[in-house]
Amino acid sequence: MKKILIIASVLLVLFACMATPALAGTKYLNGLPNMTAYVAGTNEYAAGADIQIPLVIENNGQSTDKQISTSVIDRDDPPTTAKFVTVTLSSGDAPLVIKSDPQMIGDILGLAKKTVTVHAKIDKDAPGGTYVLPLNITYTRFDSVVQYQVDTFRYYYVTDNVTVPVTIVIKQEVLPEVVSAQPDHLVAGADGYINLTLKNAGSLDGTKATVKLAQNDNSPVSPVDNSVYIGDFPAGGTVSCQYKVAVANTAQNKEYPIDITVVYQNNEGDFVQSRTETAGVAVGNKVDFAIISPAVGMSPGSKKTIQVQYKNIGNSTIKSAQARISAVNPFTSTADVAYLGDLAPGQVATASFQLAVGSDATIKEYGLDSEIRYRDALNTTYVSDPMKVPIDVKNQTGLAGILSNAVLMSIIVAVLIGIVYAGYYYWKKRRQ
Repeated sequence: MKKILIIASVLLVLFACMATPALAGTKYLNGLPNMTAYVAGTNEYAAGADIQIPLVIENNGQSTDKQISTSVIDRDDPPTTAKFVTVTLSSGDAPLVIKSDPQMIGDILGLAKKTVTVHAKIDKDAPGGTYVLPLNITYTRFDSVVQYQVDTFRYYYVTDNVTVPVTIVIKQEVLPEVVSAQPDHLVAGADGYINLTLKNAGSLDGTKATVKLAQNDNSPVSPVDNSVYIGDFPAGGTVSCQYKVAVANTAQNKEYPIDITVVYQNNEGDFVQSRTETAGVAVGNKVDFAIISPAVGMSPGSKKTIQVQYKNIGNSTIKSAQARISAVNPFTSTADVAYLGDLAPGQVATASFQLAVGSDATIKEYGLDSEIRYRDALNTTYVSDPMKVPIDVKNQTGLAGILSNAVLMSIIVAVLIGIVYAGYYYWKKRRQ
């Protein structure tokens, strides 16, 4: 029984060896790497965009003839394998800049593929159309093998490179380009206009177009009228638009940004919005005034026509200006409004006011509020911030001070009467 089991085991091993070709090797009689590439997904991009191009690198190499034999030893690499693959994308004649360096992506077997992403920046004013980018693929492939001994082989490899085309499409679209953005009476704290000239730097003729103006982040310049319909906007054409805008009181004498977009109908009949362009517009200082005349001297109980000088310290001309002074206790006024007329930047005008001081006024310097009502270049009426007119109330000196002091005048009159009476009494006594 034991002999039968041993014989059966030997027979099974022999049958297994005869049925299993594991010891047979494969020899490829032909085949080389065949490299191609294409963009995964959509290959359409917008002008001015930062883009990531997903490239599929595909090896279509295939060996059609091979020999399997127990006398053949398997090679380390099939002849269709592309080893140590490095890819380099160039811009060619396309209006873009490739920002990625050459990239090594390892080995690609025959009938296999790998994906690599390339970063690029399309020119801001790139014309729409189809562009071919050259992709250089460098790799190492098996060339031949030399057998020195039964168990010693030397493999020889060579380096190949191939340039394959990669196609991308830059969209045809309207590209707004700001030719000029001229301010019209733009000063802080007031309304004004922006005169905008815009060019279509794109390659698409836009139709039913509207140019929209928008506030840029926290800019103090904000549109009152934010859209102008321009109709057709052909490629290379220009258009002029005017927008009314408001400028915040906090604005300073400098340029501020404003955003511009174009909404238009494309070739497919869809309404789309262009990229946003930002333009700078100059804003002047707010309309402001200063009182440059010295303090006016008055005394308790007096009346006076005072002269107050106002200077336009802003950046724009104001029209039909009127100055007003607010007379409060102990002051009164019978003429508290004066016409100044038009004032250019830096110009000075003088106003006259009738002012009276109560006899019980405290001796000190007062400040009376004054403001100017005016119209700007757009005939909008504004009122300036209040200013202080300095009034220095003090006692008069000399003869004027004596005459204005009722108590002292009463004493003087009493003394004079006494002197006159004494003189008359003395004169009459001597006559007797």
